[in-house]
Amino acid sequence: MIQPRARANRRRTGSRLGRTGAYLVLLLTALVWLVPLLYLVNTAFKSQDEFLADPTGLASTVSLDSFVQAWQTGGFSTYVLNSIGYVLLSATVMVVLSLLIAFPIARRYIRWSDAWYRLFVISMFLPNALVTQFQLILWLGLYDTRIAYVLLMTAGFGLGPFLITGYLRSVPTDLDEAAGMDGCGYFRYLFTIIAPLAKPVLVTVFIFQAINVWNDIIIATVVLADPAKFPISRGLFAFFGTYGNQSAQLAAATLMVAAPLVLLYAALQKHIVAGAIGGALK
Repeated sequence: MIQPRARANRRRTGSRLGRTGAYLVLLLTALVWLVPLLYLVNTAFKSQDEFLADPTGLASTVSLDSFVQAWQTGGFSTYVLNSIGYVLLSATVMVVLSLLIAFPIARRYIRWSDAWYRLFVISMFLPNALVTQFQLILWLGLYDTRIAYVLLMTAGFGLGPFLITGYLRSVPTDLDEAAGMDGCGYFRYLFTIIAPLAKPVLVTVFIFQAINVWNDIIIATVVLADPAKFPISRGLFAFFGTYGNQSAQLAAATLMVAAPLVLLYAALQKHIVAGAIGGALK
């Protein structure tokens, strides 16, 4: 009786040590992410003079002057409106196209459905053919136009069909037969019945594309030359080039760029997790 009890005690001790080690790893990981973020927030609420006097010290008072100055001098109102338009248009088009592509693949209504599905999976790991896309935009006469930027941002949508196809495979095919017997048209069935059932994964695809567009700087730099058409990340880069020595304003501008995505993710986290897990595993 002594040996089994000793083994049980060792197992409990090992389990406690394992949990303690896991918590320490999580704590260190959180510190790696939180310390720079807290430093950025602290800097944003300082004035430039206070930052120069003590860059690492805590802000003596909470001041919004850096936010106001960055917003006014950087022209972020234009960048925000541009990015909102790009996000809404690109993400909406991507969700609709992904649903139209994913449904017949999930139901195997087209030939080589599995091959198409694997193609979308492979496309997520391929590099962006930016040079070819840029030549195409020049050939179409769309350089430095908003429509060119939206087209290029919407072009790489392999993740959307991949997630939606996996999610729709869990939806019973009996619904298709019942809708057909009731005389429901294909597109009406797809957008009035299937789309509400697939809401979590559709929201997930929308958010992923919104993050992609909001954070983009490479395609915006290549395609857009007019500052009035810049998205917000490209605007932040331009602001850094002009006011890079104004650390407090730069920190405030960075927070203004990041805050909308953080709030959006926090508000829709449940749908994002459910859609990502369901689309990847089902």
